[in-house]
Amino acid sequence: MNTVMMRADLSPSAGSGPGKSPRRPRTARYTAERGRPWPLGATADRNGVNFAVYSSIADRIEICLYGDDDRELQRIVLPALTDDIWHGFVPGLKAGQRYGLRVHGPYAPEAGQRCNPAKLLMDPYARGLDRKVVGAIDQFGYAVGQDEEDLVIGDVDNGATAAKSLVVRSRFDWGDDQPPRVPPEDTVFYEVHVKGFTQTMPEVPEALRGTYAGLASAPAIAHLKKVGVTSVELLPVQAFIDDQRLVELGLANYWGYNTVGFLAPEPRYAANGADGGLDEFKAMVKALHAEGIEVILDVVYNHTGEGNHLGPTLSLKGIDNASYYRLSEDPRFCVDYTGTGNTVDTSSPPALRLVLDSLRYWVTEMHVDGFRFDLASALGRDTVGAYTWRAPFFNAIAQDPVLSRVKLIAEPWDLGPDGYQLGGFPTGWMEWNGRYRDAVRDYWANADASLPALAACLCGSADMLEPRRRRPTASVNLVTVHDGFTLADLVSYNEKHNDANGEGGNDGENHNRGWNCGAEGDTDDPEIIALRARQTRNFLTTLFLSHGTPLLLGGDEVARTQGGNNNGYCQDSALSWYDWDRAKQPFAQDLQAFTAALIALRRSLPVVRLSEWPHHGVGAPALVTIEWRSVWGLEMSPEEWNDPAVRCVAAVMESRVAEDDSVMMLFNASGDEATFTLPAEPSGRSWQVRLDTRDGLVTAKDDTGAPRIDAGGQYTLLPHSMAVLTGASVLTAGTGSTQEGT
Repeated sequence: MNTVMMRADLSPSAGSGPGKSPRRPRTARYTAERGRPWPLGATADRNGVNFAVYSSIADRIEICLYGDDDRELQRIVLPALTDDIWHGFVPGLKAGQRYGLRVHGPYAPEAGQRCNPAKLLMDPYARGLDRKVVGAIDQFGYAVGQDEEDLVIGDVDNGATAAKSLVVRSRFDWGDDQPPRVPPEDTVFYEVHVKGFTQTMPEVPEALRGTYAGLASAPAIAHLKKVGVTSVELLPVQAFIDDQRLVELGLANYWGYNTVGFLAPEPRYAANGADGGLDEFKAMVKALHAEGIEVILDVVYNHTGEGNHLGPTLSLKGIDNASYYRLSEDPRFCVDYTGTGNTVDTSSPPALRLVLDSLRYWVTEMHVDGFRFDLASALGRDTVGAYTWRAPFFNAIAQDPVLSRVKLIAEPWDLGPDGYQLGGFPTGWMEWNGRYRDAVRDYWANADASLPALAACLCGSADMLEPRRRRPTASVNLVTVHDGFTLADLVSYNEKHNDANGEGGNDGENHNRGWNCGAEGDTDDPEIIALRARQTRNFLTTLFLSHGTPLLLGGDEVARTQGGNNNGYCQDSALSWYDWDRAKQPFAQDLQAFTAALIALRRSLPVVRLSEWPHHGVGAPALVTIEWRSVWGLEMSPEEWNDPAVRCVAAVMESRVAEDDSVMMLFNASGDEATFTLPAEPSGRSWQVRLDTRDGLVTAKDDTGAPRIDAGGQYTLLPHSMAVLTGASVLTAGTGSTQEGT
């Protein structure tokens, strides 16, 4: 059947019936004055609360007040409408009040309109929620069981069970808090899950484990400082939903990539949820800032947890569906560039305003230092859905005096047409470099013809970024992230092992480029264990000594494993949490010490931390030149570059600044020992071995016991290993010919 256009009015005042609250007398406690149409959301002051809600299609919007027991106390009709914003001021209403929205208007799926006042909606501008959001059948705005294309409006009222928005008025004392503003070239990102990091950390008080306060605790910060990271990149902490399917399977949306509240902190991470975790989150940021650590949020603005036309009605869908989401030519259906059922339309002014207001709020009110944008290509689409770096979203951020000054990091792809946009983002943006991940994994897995791609990535992907006037730091180099194998699993498994996810092993990436080193999973073979440890150190050394900005997956420094599960999105369990007992084992402690020493080594070597490309202009001298040498110490020939069997190379980053060291990296991904002859020029230079991944020791520059090799000397690498040597700047060591490399 075809849906008919109807004006939805299913409130109790319309009468009683199945699914409706019974009619009962009400004594109005609050009345509403006209108020003002800005700012959007609920704004409390000493005299009351102003509400403002955008909807271009609503006939009436009610603010529903609730008690602590989820009993509805009163409905207040917003009395004024200004430029499609419904607004009203409620004198005497206090911060802490629970509330929700009921939007009366058209339910006409064939026109893209899905108002249903039987559904209590979250305020899109809510600064706090009173509980975590859990998927339930009473959230669907249509009558469940109907034809999937022609959905009839449902009349089940979910006011009693729905998550409530909170009126908040923070008086948090920021004191002398200042953003660390870590320069891009000094930045080391650490991707970490708020709960998973401290859930089993014994030094953290039990009541604080897995919370914002736990991440702000002294033991947690001490670990971050010991490793040497500069910027924590938090997996989603904006309020999200546990999808109904996961709930029915006894699982949870652990990663959080299904946002339902763009301004509200996720309440499940709050040890004290009275204000939805607002002040606790701020205290976490303040504590990290005090130690010089930036806070970067992984944000999901490309879609919401409302899913496709069969998904729940939680907020935007019931307020003004067509203004917030991209709809198909048949408006019953959403455009899905994200793989989640819907796509937020950032070319639409109301949706763009919501996203920008949210971003500014997290910077100005919550003091965060930047954002990593999930599926950022979806945000860069114009009114017809084509990707362009001049999209309204990018233009708005570029001119914004607040947002243009923080770190902006793109996940440079989505599932739409031309969605893979690595290298295609505007200047000022950083990008997760998936090409780097693939190239480094392929090389260390001993893949044929993998050397040229490794060389390009070691140089900051200059071939991709420099022509666009993007800086080396725009490449966020990564080997592992939350999505995929951990580093310990990357060297221990060839195949994914995702049975715990309840999808028959069909979820997760199939082409992982992993190598188990000779046995799938756990083993007691000492040779395989030693090889895995060496491979782990190879990956980390490559990561931290490449040009670009390194990102370390939280837990890789202590050999965190997920047992071969490469898609732990639904595993809020010991499978995903840090295992701090395992982290105290000698092998994990050694790896942590190696990682910390490696980051310190990076910090001491300007030639690997380039903020600009070596060429500063026509005729200007390069500050760094890069030479590529064969095992014989000679310049790599075209034949060697093109030989798919070549596995060995030496990369020499020559400093042209007298006080800075030059660096030589020797790579051997083959299964045989390789003896390298060091370049003979400049004569008289001595190279110090700073690390060799055979043993994981990192020596200090002034260590007189460290091996030293003169120019023209030889050094032998074990199979599947690398070494890093440092020597005096080419200007200090003497003059010699250098050849600009890849």
